[in-house]
Amino acid sequence: MCLHVQYPGGACGYENLYVAGYGINNVALSTALFNDGASCGQCYVIICDTSKSDMCKPGTSITVSATNFCPPNWDLPSDNGGWCNPPRHHFDMSQPAWENIGIYRAGIIPVFYQQVKCWRQGGVRFTINGFNYFELVLVANIGGSGSIKSMSVKGTNTAWIPMSRNWGANWHCLSGLVGQALSFAITSTGGQYLVFEDVVPAWWQFGQTFSTWRQFDY
Repeated sequence: MCLHVQYPGGACGYENLYVAGYGINNVALSTALFNDGASCGQCYVIICDTSKSDMCKPGTSITVSATNFCPPNWDLPSDNGGWCNPPRHHFDMSQPAWENIGIYRAGIIPVFYQQVKCWRQGGVRFTINGFNYFELVLVANIGGSGSIKSMSVKGTNTAWIPMSRNWGANWHCLSGLVGQALSFAITSTGGQYLVFEDVVPAWWQFGQTFSTWRQFDY
């Protein structure tokens, strides 16, 4: 495994990472780790491998959140520029996070990593996008496993409607829900099931974000 410095962006859809609850300690994941967006929001502790590089800062580690995708470069070999090519496990790290564990000028360093529990301030957040009969919901600031396995939505006048991952951390359904209060039922990738009842009031409009007090533990 290895990593290098990334710059702002967001294939998970979080846009402003501060507003979404992810701060500055973030990474873009290579194809093998990104899992078509299913890993968005997950947390990893990363340590520089001092046995393989003198560009490490010994005795340090950093916990980061997955907020972006590092695309493969098929024109370059995976050991010389195509760092995010499958099947390589690679972390494209934000500069502030990088400088906790490695010397900046190194560019690339070997690492050890492990997925860990995410700790977030406040509760889960829902941003409602889309139009008419297409609701696109960005789910952010998820604690515990940090990511979603499955999700459903319920309007005031509907039964539970399964949602599908659209891209990154965005989930969608094809239903007319405007004018109804919305509830969400989510199962995290850690297996915890939570219902966020009437978290979006009936007066919601596309583009609005709604915060909750509930949070995942695993």
